[in-house]
Amino acid sequence: MNIFDFPKLPSKEELTIILTENKNVRVEQIISTGQVSDWFDQDKSEFLVLLDGNAKLEYENGKILTLIKGDTLLIDPHQKHRVVYTSSVPPCNWLCIFF
Repeated sequence: MNIFDFPKLPSKEELTIILTENKNVRVEQIISTGQVSDWFDQDKSEFLVLLDGNAKLEYENGKILTLIKGDTLLIDPHQKHRVVYTSSVPPCNWLCIFF
């Protein structure tokens, strides 16, 4: 498997691939091509790496964080956030680790 090999893009739907998981950890690759999200309120911590593209996350307090290729972020449990922008060219290639 190569983390940079994925289906033809752009896609209307975000693509989520579970790379591995067990009872404590889940590792996902997410490919976004312009999609945004509703609010997340997760029970687990999330460590993410934006492998390609750029994106913007908004926190419940209104703070907006801009992410570019190579940026990493740790999101604590129950830290409400949403994705308000993802690039389509290049697509956002996320590596997300939930623990």
